Amino acid sequence: MPPGPTYAIKAEIPDPAAATFVFSRQKTMYGGKHVRAGDVIFLFASENEGGHGLIARGVVTAVEAVPRIPGVDRQTPRISLSVRRTATATRPLGRRELKPFADPRDGAPAAELNFKFYRQATNKVVCLSDEAAAFLDGHFI
Repeated sequence: MPPGPTYAIKAEIPDPAAATFVFSRQKTMYGGKHVRAGDVIFLFASENEGGHGLIARGVVTAVEAVPRIPGVDRQTPRISLSVRRTATATRPLGRRELKPFADPRDGAPAAELNFKFYRQATNKVVCLSDEAAAFLDGHFI
């Protein structure tokens, strides 16, 4: 993978076999608002919408911040982004596989993913540590 931050998104993905993906108004947490075109991103099909976890690795081709709603004090930053698939996952990785890694203090990359994606079940874009990105890369040929 190229140097620089790596991200992951958990979202509704209607066509997991698509070559490109468009995500509108996605919540960002854990540094996800800093994603830029050219960044590597891992795609998780949200189990909340019938998906099965990790499906692909891609490159962000476009990103745009969603304007905040005037007069609302507390708002989670949201973005819209487009992604081009660069690889397809070869092994399953979702809520079931990550559930045993419930202690985020143990430092395991799987624990980081479990914490960021499944502590709160909402869909979101997150920034990953280098260790978590390397762990996810092990799910591709």
